[in-house]
Amino acid sequence: MSQPAHRLANERIAWFNGKWVPEREVMVPFRDRSWLYGDGAFDMTRTFDGHIFRIKEHIDRFYRSLRYLRIDPGMGPAEMVALSEEIVERNNHLWQEGGDWWVGQRVSRGVNAVGDEGWEHTGPNVVIEMMPLPFKARAKMYRDGAEVIVPPVRRTAPDMLSPRAKTHNYLNMIVAEQPVKAANPDAWAVLLDENGNLAEGIGSNIFIVRDGVLKTPREKFVLPGVSRQMTIDMAHKLGVKFDERDIDMFDAATADEMFLTSTSLCILPVSSFNGQKVADGKIPGPVTQKLIAAYSAEVGCDFVAQYLKHLAKEQKFFGSFFSKKNALASFSNPPPDPPTPAAASHPGSAPGCRQTAWPRSCPVPGARRRYGAGP
Repeated sequence: MSQPAHRLANERIAWFNGKWVPEREVMVPFRDRSWLYGDGAFDMTRTFDGHIFRIKEHIDRFYRSLRYLRIDPGMGPAEMVALSEEIVERNNHLWQEGGDWWVGQRVSRGVNAVGDEGWEHTGPNVVIEMMPLPFKARAKMYRDGAEVIVPPVRRTAPDMLSPRAKTHNYLNMIVAEQPVKAANPDAWAVLLDENGNLAEGIGSNIFIVRDGVLKTPREKFVLPGVSRQMTIDMAHKLGVKFDERDIDMFDAATADEMFLTSTSLCILPVSSFNGQKVADGKIPGPVTQKLIAAYSAEVGCDFVAQYLKHLAKEQKFFGSFFSKKNALASFSNPPPDPPTPAAASHPGSAPGCRQTAWPRSCPVPGARRRYGAGP
């Protein structure tokens, strides 16, 4: 049951088997079946400006995963929702402006007891936790677009283990992603299903647009993401034609637009597929742009600007660093000749700054101009 609210000055707290404890005190036994075999389920949502996103839909999906695995967490969905909301409250003093959280629920089947160890608890281990979203690590993808690569490893077939359950066993995805990351650490792996059609990536669904029609792989072969469903709902509201269908490699290679969805990414445009530009490589495309605007309005947060703000901070830091370095160098080196008109940068933009069409609140220099908003 819930304990009186308390906060730790600089450490997150988590809910573990009925108690609120510092994260470092969440200790799952080494004989736990989730540690031994990946025998457990989890779900993850996020916050927007400190407010939890579609928690009911995430918990409903979580309990479908648990039912599929035949694990009883010892509490109903309503209590899991309440505890998930409470953990945000309890850790809210650590929230930083411009940041947000992942909020996760994890349940294992419990300890695989031999019988003579004297375990105090052998039933399901339940953890509710949260951690900061990786805005800085992902920010440049919202400027340049994601690079998607299809690995040789296929997604686990539904008649073996349903991908619609979000389980702790992610080895299929992890092994598939390894050669992709070895070739390009910034690339995003999207696996094919058993039939050679696009399936999904780690924690992400994929969409394409061709001839104005939005398409995504069939639910049978993927984890049905909450943001996936939200994107489909928004498409219907916006009058965008939608088709849930098999998408083969030809469809992907000839797509007019492509993007990924997930609760943390929201909607992330894809600029290249298997090393080839998606259409002309410019992101976002017109349909993607409409969906991004609708998504931002729905959650009350300009998530693109939120990601790019961290990129802008990095640019500001390095700009300041190199300005100081150049100031010192100027004592011993004469200034260079001024650029010729042909070589001069576009007025109001930083040299080499890629002007990308994002919402008008975008903090990256030059990004607003393509919206006709001026510098």
